[in-house]
Amino acid sequence: MARFINEDLIGKAGGAAELTTPALVIDLAVFERNLTAMAEQCKRAGLSLRPHAKTHKSAEIARRQIAAGAVGICCAKLGEAEALAEAGGIENILITSPVVTKRGIARLMALNEKIADLHVVADHPENVKALAQAASTASKPLKVLVDLDIGLHRTGIAPEGALELAKDIAAASALTFMGLQAYGGHLMHIEKFAERREKSLAAMAVMKGVKEAIEGKGIACPILSGGGTGTADIDPEAKVLTELQGGSYIFMDKQYNDIEGAQGRPLFGTSLYVQMSVVSKNTPRLVTTDAGFKSFATDAEPPVLLDGAPEGAGYFFFGDEQGGILLPEGADLPLGSTLTAITPHCDPTVNLYDCYHVVENGTLTAIWPIEARGRSA
Repeated sequence: MARFINEDLIGKAGGAAELTTPALVIDLAVFERNLTAMAEQCKRAGLSLRPHAKTHKSAEIARRQIAAGAVGICCAKLGEAEALAEAGGIENILITSPVVTKRGIARLMALNEKIADLHVVADHPENVKALAQAASTASKPLKVLVDLDIGLHRTGIAPEGALELAKDIAAASALTFMGLQAYGGHLMHIEKFAERREKSLAAMAVMKGVKEAIEGKGIACPILSGGGTGTADIDPEAKVLTELQGGSYIFMDKQYNDIEGAQGRPLFGTSLYVQMSVVSKNTPRLVTTDAGFKSFATDAEPPVLLDGAPEGAGYFFFGDEQGGILLPEGADLPLGSTLTAITPHCDPTVNLYDCYHVVENGTLTAIWPIEARGRSA
């Protein structure tokens, strides 16, 4: 029995147009250009690249990023890290959210034994104590970074508390202090480049000040990890980070396509789409597709139609299972027509699917599983 419903189309010329839909599609040529562009940009800047797997949740993509030069990957949640480590070939992972529960810390210790190079973050003294206690009976120390709040206020300790927390980690024999993480998620989608640059460089200056304070106490701070797709063309300028986190660059989406790059355009191309089919057409100027709320993340605007619909057509959510296409006067779409749309927000859209359909020149060439789908705990 086939693992995925479209497996029989792999290698068939033009088979991409026959996909059972809704289907999550990767344009491989654009994907590979993005992969190379970010790796080369980090290399030129003297930065390590640690891409964020919360975007793609895929071991195949993580392995390709590492093969292209990434030092390892980030995972937002422990469950993501477990799933990708289990898939094999991924030995260097930074978990970017605190792990604080007793059961979670026990799983964390098991993962630290399993892979060669696990890093975690902490932003509170109580969490440091719990990690130190759990690691005290382990076969190797647990590597910990201080999660620094540079304005988002979601996680991270305020800059004035970071030195003491670093001291706590450095003083724990079962822990190894590795440096700082600072993520300015509130900055990533500032539309105008000049404003985003000003605020991003100011946040990097805060991180630099904390690093200098820690090193002033004789504590080595080898890793400074942070940044993202929205500031990938800004953060290297600050010369603070040692490694760049970024996730969405590999796919892009409407939210990232809407921001202004240094050259007035996005740094990366759009490689991720949802393919859908017309399933009903009984009302003038209106057709219904098979991709609704369950096919796209709905935290942002509706998806943007890219291909298959006449100019001037627009998508709107039409229910859990369906999407509507409002057509311009005189236009038509036959039943069974296929359309593609750019996702509003790629990360949570990916989490709705079991696999990627990898397409080259209209041919489905591979299906990649999304192993960490739903692994949010």
